[in-house]
Amino acid sequence: MFKPLIVISLLILSGCTTVVIDEYRRSDGELAAGDSVVILGRRHSSDYETEPNLIDCVGRELHNPEMGVNIIPEKEFVDLMYPWFEPRTAPMHVRSLDRLMENKEVRERMESYGVKYIVWIDGSTETTASAGSISCTISTGGAGCFGFGTWDKESDYEASVWDFRDRELSGKLSADAKGTSYMPAIVIPIPLIARVQNNACKGMAVQLQQFLVPAAGSSS
Repeated sequence: MFKPLIVISLLILSGCTTVVIDEYRRSDGELAAGDSVVILGRRHSSDYETEPNLIDCVGRELHNPEMGVNIIPEKEFVDLMYPWFEPRTAPMHVRSLDRLMENKEVRERMESYGVKYIVWIDGSTETTASAGSISCTISTGGAGCFGFGTWDKESDYEASVWDFRDRELSGKLSADAKGTSYMPAIVIPIPLIARVQNNACKGMAVQLQQFLVPAAGSSS
């Protein structure tokens, strides 16, 4: 089923960020006692990599044992499953899981960790525009800066939720965050930073929680 766009406008002391979450579900989450979720970043492209700090952020925000959401840290999982989830060898599609599970060692390790869902996150945060300038001088009377600068950042991420046991795609969701940071300078530069990536992380984590544990939040 398709879910409506969720638009969140966050006005921070630092700047303004808008986060748009779009979701598509094929099935609802079915986490049970002992089940675990793995959050992994796609890094197969030479053009960019999904930032490890974004993956860590989503994992921390989503991890909530009291609600039945147990997250296995990315590095721990990749080290445990070496070399099958390294960038060059990790499965690119759900159908690749069947072939991977033919390996008894892989299957036993996955089962020992109780892996139910693998969430692949693909995307990046980039600076899209900048304007203005700031100049600083030092003289016998002291030092100071004057000017005004701005820069725009955009985070664009997509998460694919794989049901490991059923070998199927449970759904996808995307997070598109945009924000403008400001740097006014009258004697001292004062950066007002829009936390674009951080807000994309939080928006994605909230939606993933509702995706994996529907009873814990609003669903359908």
